[in-house]
Amino acid sequence: MTAATLSVLLLLVAGVYTVTAQGRGGAPGALRPQVVDVGVILDRKTWVGNISWTCIELAMEDFYASPRHAGYSTRLKLHLRDTGLDAVSAAAAGVDLLKNVGVRAFVGPQTATQAKFLAHLGNKSSVPIISFSADCPSRSGLTPYFIRTAWNDSSQAEAIAALVQRYNWREVIPVFEDDDSNIKFIPDLVDALRQVDTRVSYRCKILPSDKEDDIKRAISSLRDHWTSVFIVRMSNTLALKFFQLAKDEGMMGEGFVWITAYGLTDIFDVVGSPALDLMQGVLGVKPHVQDTMELQNFRQRWRKKYRSENPGTSLTEPTLFGLYAYDTIWALALAAEVAGFVNSDFGLPVNNGSTDFDRIDTSRSAKKLRDSMLKVNFSGMSGKFQIKGMQLASVNYTIINIVGRKGRVVGFWNPVSGISSSLWPGDSDTRPRGWILPWNKTLKIGVPVKGGFGEFVRFEGELLPKGFCINVFEEVVADLPYKLPCSYLPFEDRIGESNGTIDELVYKVYLKEFDAVIGDVTILVNRSLYADFTLPYTESGVRMLVPVLDRRKKTAWTFLKPLKTDLWLGTGAFVVFTGFVVWCIERNEQFKGHPASQIGSVFYFIFSTLVFAHREGMVHNLSRIVVIVWLFVVLILQQSYTASLSSILTVEQLQPTVTSLEEVISKGSHVGYLNGSFLPELLRSLKIDDSKMIAFDSPEEYNEALSTGKVAVIVDEIPYLKVFLKNYCHNYTMIGPTYKFDGFGYAFPRGSPLTPDISRGILKLESNGRMVELQKALYGDKSCPDKDNFQTSSSLTLRSFQGLFIISGACSVLALTLHAVRTIYSSPHGSSSASTQSLWRRWLAILSKVFHKGGSPSTTPDNGEPTTPIDSTGDTGSPPEGEHADAGPLSSPPMRGYSGRHILSTNWSSMRRRQIQSCNEIHGDFIAEPEVDR
Repeated sequence: MTAATLSVLLLLVAGVYTVTAQGRGGAPGALRPQVVDVGVILDRKTWVGNISWTCIELAMEDFYASPRHAGYSTRLKLHLRDTGLDAVSAAAAGVDLLKNVGVRAFVGPQTATQAKFLAHLGNKSSVPIISFSADCPSRSGLTPYFIRTAWNDSSQAEAIAALVQRYNWREVIPVFEDDDSNIKFIPDLVDALRQVDTRVSYRCKILPSDKEDDIKRAISSLRDHWTSVFIVRMSNTLALKFFQLAKDEGMMGEGFVWITAYGLTDIFDVVGSPALDLMQGVLGVKPHVQDTMELQNFRQRWRKKYRSENPGTSLTEPTLFGLYAYDTIWALALAAEVAGFVNSDFGLPVNNGSTDFDRIDTSRSAKKLRDSMLKVNFSGMSGKFQIKGMQLASVNYTIINIVGRKGRVVGFWNPVSGISSSLWPGDSDTRPRGWILPWNKTLKIGVPVKGGFGEFVRFEGELLPKGFCINVFEEVVADLPYKLPCSYLPFEDRIGESNGTIDELVYKVYLKEFDAVIGDVTILVNRSLYADFTLPYTESGVRMLVPVLDRRKKTAWTFLKPLKTDLWLGTGAFVVFTGFVVWCIERNEQFKGHPASQIGSVFYFIFSTLVFAHREGMVHNLSRIVVIVWLFVVLILQQSYTASLSSILTVEQLQPTVTSLEEVISKGSHVGYLNGSFLPELLRSLKIDDSKMIAFDSPEEYNEALSTGKVAVIVDEIPYLKVFLKNYCHNYTMIGPTYKFDGFGYAFPRGSPLTPDISRGILKLESNGRMVELQKALYGDKSCPDKDNFQTSSSLTLRSFQGLFIISGACSVLALTLHAVRTIYSSPHGSSSASTQSLWRRWLAILSKVFHKGGSPSTTPDNGEPTTPIDSTGDTGSPPEGEHADAGPLSSPPMRGYSGRHILSTNWSSMRRRQIQSCNEIHGDFIAEPEVDR
C-alpha cells in the first residue's frame, strides 16, 4: 500500500468518525463545528467593496449569534482577497484559494470581467461562484456554477421600458459604459423597448478610458438626434464626468429626460451633494426594499461600524449591494448546514498539468453546496431570497426623481400591474415630449416639381413655394408649441424639370437627403415602407372624368313627353268614365236634347274640368262628390305635368358620354392620366393596356384631349379633378366608382416625432373650420355637381298616380251604384213588375228612360202611343184595361228637372198635378208645378 493510498484511507476514517460522533447525539459543543472555507474576492478601495465587506462581517456576526443557529454543525470561514478590479488578479486569487485553502465557494467578484474568469474556474472545480454585484456576460447553460444573488437585469429593463411607455416616448438613446457589465443588459433593454414600440436609433458608447474631449464628442453626437430621452448605465466615476459635461452643454435642463439604471442610481447615496447638484430632475430605477424594523436597526449598526472603520465618510446607507452581500452570507451559511460537509474531498490530480488551473480537480461537497444554495428560501434584509434561473428572483422596482437635495419616490413597477404613479417627476404640469430638434437644425423639405395643377404647389420668385399643400403645412407649423425652422428645396434637375417620380422623392427621405416631403404626395403602401405619413389632408380616391352631352332633343311633340303613354291613356279613360257617371246622375237642363247633343254636352263638361273652366250646374249631391274628387285628381295631374314640361324645355339633360371603364375597354378607347403619378399601376390592374394610356401635365391638356376625342376618359385623383371642374364644370363630370386611396399626406422619416404633431395639427384645422376655408380657396365657392347617367328628367307614369285614380274611380262607381238603386226602387210599379220582368229587362228599361227624357217637346207620346182622350168635363179618360201594365216604367212620374209637355186642358193639368204629387212622395223632392198655357 502506497503512502498516498494510506493518506486517503486515513482521511476517510477521520470523516466517518466525525459523522458517527455527530450521529450519536452528542451534546452541542462536544465537537467543534465543521469549517466551510469560503473565498471572498473584493476591491475594498471601491465603495461597493468597502460597503459590502462591512455588511458581510455583520452578517457573520448576526447569523451565528442567533439562537436559532446556535446548534449548527457547520460554520463559514471567510478568506478575503483584496484583488482590486483587475480580472487576472481575481483569477489568480481564485486558483490560490482552491489550491492552498480548498474553499468550497467564492463570494463577491465585483465586475463582469472578474465574474467571467471565475465562472470558468467554478466550472472546472464544481465550486459555486456567488456574486451580489456583477453579472457574468456569458451566463447561460455554459456557466452552471455561477449564481447571482442580485435581481435580474432583464426585469430592470422591463421596468425602464414601462416607464418610457407610460409617457409615450417613442425613441430613446442608451448611453452606457463600454465594458462587460453592459454586454447583456443593453440587448435586454433594446428588446424590452421594442416590445413597447419604442425605437433605439442610436447607442452612445463611452469607454472607461475616455478623456474629457472624447466624452464631449459623445455628448455632441446626442444633439444630432431628435430624441431627448436617454437611459444611462455606467460607473459612478464616469457618470460624474459625463453629467458635468452634459450640464455644461445645456442638456440637463427642461425638455430632456435622463433615466439611470440600477447600479448608477446608488450614486446619490454614495457621492452625495456633487451628484445631486449635477443630476437634478434625473429619474432613477432601483429594486424596491420594504423598510422594516429589522432593516432600520441594521442600518444603525452598519452606520456605526462603517464610520468607525472609515472616519470622515459621508455614506449614511449600506446601499442595496450591501444588503445583497448580507443576504448572500446568510444563504450560504444555511446551504452549508443543509449540505453537511467533509473537510476535503478534492480528488487527486490525474495529471501534472503545465499550469495550476490544469491541475485543479472537482469537489463533490462543493457541488452539493451549490445544489443546496439553489434551494434556499428565506426573508432577508433586501426582501425575499429565492434563486430562480441562477439569480435572485425580482419583484418590484421603485422609481425615484432627484428634486432638491434628495431623491423622491414617484412611482413603482411590478410585472403584473406595470407602472403605478400619480405624480409627474419634478411637480411639473407638463411632461417632456421626449424629443427636441437637433442642434442648429433646419428641416430640409423636398417639394415636388410639376408642370400643371399649380394650385397645390408651385414655386414663385426666390424659390418660395406656394399653393394649397404649402398653406396647410404652414398653418399647422404656426400652431405648434415650438419653432420648426424649414427650408424648401425643389426636387428638380439642372434645367428645372422634375428630378424623378414621387416614389423617388419619398425614398430620398429614407436616405436622409430630405427631412420631409411636402406637396401633393399620395399615401401609398409602397411609400410607407420608407417614410411615415401624416393623416391625409385632402379627399381620398380616384374617379373618372368624362365629357357630357345634352341628349334630350326638342320637337313639335315635346309637349307629350311629360306623361308616359300609359298615363295618357289612363287619364283619357277616366275622363270618359267620369263624364258618363255625371251624365247618368244629372240629366238636367244642361244635358237635355238629342242623344248626340247630350254626349257633346257631357264631354264638353268633363274636358273643361281639366282646365277648371266648367260652368254647368249640378243639383245632385252624388254628382257633386264625383266631380270634386275628379277635380282634385286633375289638380295633381296639371301641376305635375307643368313641372315636368318646364324641366324638359328649360333644363339641359346632360349625360356622360361614357359610363364605365368596361365600356372604354370594350370600345378600345384611350385613357388619360396625370404624368408622374401612380395611376399607370392602377390602370394596369384594371386590365387597360399600356398602349391605350396617355399622360398629360395640366388641366388645359385634359380639356383639349377630352374635347377633341383624343381620350375617352381621364382617370385621376379627386382633388385634381375638382380643380379641373372649377374651370370646366359645364362640359365635364366625374362618374363611376371611387377607387379608394388615402389622399395627400406629408412624409417624414420613420419614427419621426414630428409625424404625430403634424397629424394632430391637421385634425385641429379640420375641427375649427379653417380647412374648409382653405378648400374653398382651392376648389372655389360653387361646387360642380356630378352629372352621372341618372341625371335626367323622367316622364311621369300611371303608377305614380295609381292611388289617385283608384280613389276617383271608387267614388264614381259608388255614386253610380247608389243612383241606380234609388232609380229602381223609385218606380211605382217596381214591386209588381219585379214579379213579371227579369232583372236585366228592368235595367234596360231604366237606361231607355234615362236616355229619352229631356228630348224635344211633342204632343205625341213616345213609341207611337195614342194620345190620351180628354172628355168634355175635362177629366182624363182611363187608359184601356191592360195598357197600364204594359206601359211599365215609362208611365212613372217625370224625374226632377224634366220640362214636361204643354198642357192644353185643365183636365191634363189636373192629371199632371197628381203625377207630380206622386213623384214627390217617391223621391222626396219638391217639383214645382209647370205653368199652364192659358
